[in-house]
Amino acid sequence: MSDKRNTSNLQFGSFGEFYPFYLAEHQNVISRRLHFIGTGLVLALIIYIAISAAWLALLAVPVLGYGFAWIGHFFFEKNKPASFKFPLYSLLGDFMMFFDILRGRLSILK
Repeated sequence: MSDKRNTSNLQFGSFGEFYPFYLAEHQNVISRRLHFIGTGLVLALIIYIAISAAWLALLAVPVLGYGFAWIGHFFFEKNKPASFKFPLYSLLGDFMMFFDILRGRLSILK
């Protein structure tokens, strides 16, 4: 697998600086769709857990979220997930991208 860019020396002072990098790492529409599906399933599962108190289901949260996203990176983007180097910003990026798609700011249709 080859990365589109070398992230070893990248540093970000804020999430606002990180998010354009995050979006650049998610240009493949299939990858974005997979991220959207995974994040949506995570949100639905968290709501289900809160309502039902099925706490054991929390174990499925990272599997759903990262499973869909990593398939997108490894098979479609052909890069390493940003979560490997920037885990917190990447998690925020997942949710920001999800809501940007819902608001129509980003497309998963083309």
